Amino acid sequence: MINRPQPDEYSAYAARYVDLVGNDPILAILEQQQQNSYNFFKGISPDKAAYAYAEGKWTIKQVLGHMIDTERVFAYRALVFSHESIELPGFDQDVYMEKNTFNNRTLEDLANEFKVVRESSLYLFRPMSDEQQMQKGIASGNPFSVRAFAYMMAGHELHHIKILKERYL
Repeated sequence: MINRPQPDEYSAYAARYVDLVGNDPILAILEQQQQNSYNFFKGISPDKAAYAYAEGKWTIKQVLGHMIDTERVFAYRALVFSHESIELPGFDQDVYMEKNTFNNRTLEDLANEFKVVRESSLYLFRPMSDEQQMQKGIASGNPFSVRAFAYMMAGHELHHIKILKERYL
């Protein structure tokens, strides 16, 4: 069981994601999101996948690709901090987006990748001891606990799905 992190276990910026997550067990939330988001993206018409709601905004494919990249970064940080308390660099989403090839792929392929990456994250968190979950390190100049990343994954996904529903679809 992974308990909700305290505010001193993540940055003020990350609070926008943690605060979106309900009170159900986080692993159950992540599992439910895995299937729900997969179904959501599979239900989007391929004709709509390259749509951006305004000039300079990401396409639907790029949003999903960003969700995948971010989940990998959060999982990596959780893995590292569960073993050692060190400082890791920041993650500049715009730099990653500049070099992406998401628009060259199908939305179905990206949805499949998201599902697999989430499964990998679940395998990372499921066996963690209470001690590992509470371990902290520094990322982007801020302290984070391992368990905060599980909540940030869920909240980050909720944030982007909401934007997609409100502005893209």
